[in-house]
Amino acid sequence: MTTPCSPVELHVQTLISEAASVIGGLAIQTRRIAEAAEACVATLRAGGKILTAGNGGSAAEALHMAEEFIGRFRGNRPSLPAICLCADPTALTCIANDFGYDAVFARQIEGLGRPGDLLILFTTSGNARNLELALETARRLGMRVLCLTGKTGGRLANRGDWEIRVMDDRTERIQEAHQVVVHILLDAVEQAFSPSPL
Repeated sequence: MTTPCSPVELHVQTLISEAASVIGGLAIQTRRIAEAAEACVATLRAGGKILTAGNGGSAAEALHMAEEFIGRFRGNRPSLPAICLCADPTALTCIANDFGYDAVFARQIEGLGRPGDLLILFTTSGNARNLELALETARRLGMRVLCLTGKTGGRLANRGDWEIRVMDDRTERIQEAHQVVVHILLDAVEQAFSPSPL
């Protein structure tokens, strides 16, 4: 005899189904994701570096991506140049104190960014002013920009060289889909830079 599902179990099933549906929706953006993967590989092959940034949970995703480039994703390959602009609390607090929080990423890009580098921005709403200024600063320096967004894309909609937008309004679902995209991009880079096929 089957035991009836508890309300909590039913809720868990619903959340899993919702997440799977949103992640599955990425399939309509395979070309865009592939282009973003090619941009990551091309940037690194040309001697550029990848800078990442985001706020809150998106900062955690930006940090995760950068450390996988420096360390490794699955297999052993050369360390690759990447910097998460959310990682240094002394830089963040210094800049926020002296220039305001809106400048915390742009100011770092001024010092660290070079033509040919790639900036990857993580945002669920696309409306954070510090990310908007980061994009504008990167453009001014001759960098290219990949935006991982959600909802309507907000103020960052269609402003990057590439945009992968999760078509959902729920922050947690957007972040889950962003994490899948991150792993796809990391896999592509690892395939390109590994000494032997993975």
